[in-house]
Amino acid sequence: MPRGLILKGIGGFYQVEGDTGLYVCKTRGIFRKKGISPLPGDFVHFSITNEKLREGWIEKIEERKNFFIRPPVANVSQIALVMTGVSPEPDYTLVDKLLVAAFLNDIQPIVIINKTDLLDREELARMEAIYKPAGLFVIPMNKVTMEGYSILHDKLRGFRTVFAGQSGVGKSTILNIIMDKWLMETNTVSDKIQRGRHTTRHVQLLPLDCKGYVVDTPGFSSYSLDGVEHDGLGWLYPEFEKYQSECRFNGCSHINEPDCAVKNAVEAGEIHHIRYEGYRKIYEELKENYEKRYR
Repeated sequence: MPRGLILKGIGGFYQVEGDTGLYVCKTRGIFRKKGISPLPGDFVHFSITNEKLREGWIEKIEERKNFFIRPPVANVSQIALVMTGVSPEPDYTLVDKLLVAAFLNDIQPIVIINKTDLLDREELARMEAIYKPAGLFVIPMNKVTMEGYSILHDKLRGFRTVFAGQSGVGKSTILNIIMDKWLMETNTVSDKIQRGRHTTRHVQLLPLDCKGYVVDTPGFSSYSLDGVEHDGLGWLYPEFEKYQSECRFNGCSHINEPDCAVKNAVEAGEIHHIRYEGYRKIYEELKENYEKRYR
């Protein structure tokens, strides 16, 4: 039975990319009975009912590595976090939340500092210094000189990448340039998959010439952390890892305890204070949510 990747779904029809090309598939009723809805990014096994018309049925959905509800997409392997130093001012806490979600779900993160034509080099260096101690790959980019686009193209290779960040940071502009430069040509498989074009914009995986995919959606500009508890948050900050075992207390929260190696590293400039302040905000938010559940 052929294996494929769902690129998009509209009105009960799913465009599936198999080894021999694209097919339009419907789903068996058993998925509805089980409350399972196929998502773009799902790996599936499908049967072919009409090779000439490239039609088939989805028979099995493989277990998902991860999935998002907004945007609805499965098996994301990379997230590109887009921010800028001006217009709008950076929301560092949002970026931290998205990074935590990425590490929790085994998703490779990259940080894009966009609109560098509006930044001086000192400000750009200050922003880069926030994330480099965490081992994150940072790409300065702008559409005026096309700085960073060739680097981004290489980083998209082999990944299924979703873009995220505040409104106004330039996610759609980046995606449009990617589609103009590197999108693979695909033939129309069937008019059936085009049903519902007038409705809310659907999520779609777009194949690139570098054997990667980008998710055709403006992404998301807010995020609520699910599945993360306050007492485990520190392990989702990579730059904390080498210090946590040196804290005086096991299970140190790195908030109020004495002899905290993480706080000492912040004071010494080894962990950026903006990352630590983001940690404190998210920790308090998660702790408050935890206490509300058990009051």
